[in-house]
Amino acid sequence: MKLKMLMAIDLDGTLLNKHNEISRENIQAMKEAQKNGIEIVVATGRAHFDVQEIFKHTGIRTWIIGANGATIHKPNGQLFLSTPLDKDKAIEILQWLEQEEYYYEVFSDSAIFTPQKGRELLSIEMDRLISANPELDSEELKSAALKQYSQSGFVFISSYKELLKPSINIYNILVFSFDKEKLNRGWNKFQDCNDLTLVTSANYNFELEHIEASKGNALKILAKELGIPLSQTIAIGDSMNDYSMISIAGKGIAMGNACEEIKNIAKEVTLSNDEHGVAYVINRLLKKGYKNGYCS
Repeated sequence: MKLKMLMAIDLDGTLLNKHNEISRENIQAMKEAQKNGIEIVVATGRAHFDVQEIFKHTGIRTWIIGANGATIHKPNGQLFLSTPLDKDKAIEILQWLEQEEYYYEVFSDSAIFTPQKGRELLSIEMDRLISANPELDSEELKSAALKQYSQSGFVFISSYKELLKPSINIYNILVFSFDKEKLNRGWNKFQDCNDLTLVTSANYNFELEHIEASKGNALKILAKELGIPLSQTIAIGDSMNDYSMISIAGKGIAMGNACEEIKNIAKEVTLSNDEHGVAYVINRLLKKGYKNGYCS
């Protein structure tokens, strides 16, 4: 019997391993899930076009919840729903970030806009941090930067003023810094804004979206569109930007490498992203089956 179910899967730290790749085991398990009627959904802070590039050679097409829930795209790539930031608010944020010399990324419909001097800023921060703390693992810092730069669709801009055109939608603003005090200062600047969603998805970032944009809200909308009750949804993730969907799904599952806050709200903890934790969940699900109430 095919399972009428929806499974929302985060990318970084969840479906992707430490090499930023989808393992053969995870690809095969996702294909088996789709064959058995499970609606696979990628739910990520990344832009949808970046997700499409990652999946290009897998033979898998899915719904994509992108930009932390600010966009939903159909498996054919067509935009289903979007919740952009208020443009004036977004410009106000970007103006402050540039003034304070933060590295940022702006997720739009077809590009990730980032300052021309942004990577130079991060390089300076990294050098200062390593100089002040020689015991730090410099390779870990370099790896974090390279992972950030590995996304598809970057367009370099001289100033946020290039984004003033009404035709440019702004879905997500990601801020990245190796300077913890600087990162905390940015978080504190925006944490009390009642018209923004503020989340973090990794050690050195925070992200800003419209107050109604979250992975959890997008999951609700998509489940309703597909006629699948929330009780028959599964959400798998590892970071705080996954909190909203893991907390409302029928079964929220934390990766073995997830942060403690996510493990604490999850109903189950699977293997890590380097141990094919997603495949482990799917294979157990297909073996156990809907009749045994996997999501209950």
